[in-house]
Amino acid sequence: MQIINFSTMFFIKTGIYLSIMYLTGLLVIKKGVKVNYTRKINHFALLVVPFLLDMIITPPESLNTEGVNYLLQAIGLLSGLLFFLLFIEPVRKRVGFLRTAFASLDRPEDRPYTLLWMVTQTTANFLVAIPIGIYLNTIGKQSLIFILMIINGIGDGLAEPIGIRFGKHKYTTRALFTQRKFTRSIEGSAVVLIVSLLAVTVSYSLFTPIQFVFAIIILPIAMTFAEAFAPHSWDNPFIFGTGSIILFLILQFI
Repeated sequence: MQIINFSTMFFIKTGIYLSIMYLTGLLVIKKGVKVNYTRKINHFALLVVPFLLDMIITPPESLNTEGVNYLLQAIGLLSGLLFFLLFIEPVRKRVGFLRTAFASLDRPEDRPYTLLWMVTQTTANFLVAIPIGIYLNTIGKQSLIFILMIINGIGDGLAEPIGIRFGKHKYTTRALFTQRKFTRSIEGSAVVLIVSLLAVTVSYSLFTPIQFVFAIIILPIAMTFAEAFAPHSWDNPFIFGTGSIILFLILQFI
């Protein structure tokens, strides 16, 4: 395995994110692909790319201490927020590459709150993901984080495009900083339920038998309701936060 430092890793991840955003932005601008679809591609990449790279690349041994890892997680949050500075209006209007990349995320119905919701959702997602990651690592069950990633990345990622294409039974939800209402569908939320069931099932060996029973009964239903009732464009932290609490309670007390 290759040894590289944190700053190099950050630039690699940033380069991958920007490349995917730019290519999907071209799909929106040149091919008329709906932003609802390209946004979910980027959403999935944002969740999966860091974990795939971490599996391939080993951090230096000098950084393999608990305290430094927590510091790097905090730096990761700050870096993520700085990343969004690239897309503030005065910058992206002057840089064609960034303007195209932003087009892959900028749903018309989200304007003028697109960037604000992205920043606040990312911050909240970090704040709920870091504690559960630390806890699972402490008890030696860090692989369980993939349950939340699968539900967030695949379940929530597919919920919107499936809802747009096949959703017949609609319901509304609100968003932060506005009184406007946004539409979701029962069909889209059903995707979260199905993916949650599959994610827990394939992870059964990481639970004791009784823990697995509680997880398969409680987690899919709770995650489906978390997605359904989360504010518009704030699904990720609600799903991750709900799942984190349930996992903690099951592992700690059952």
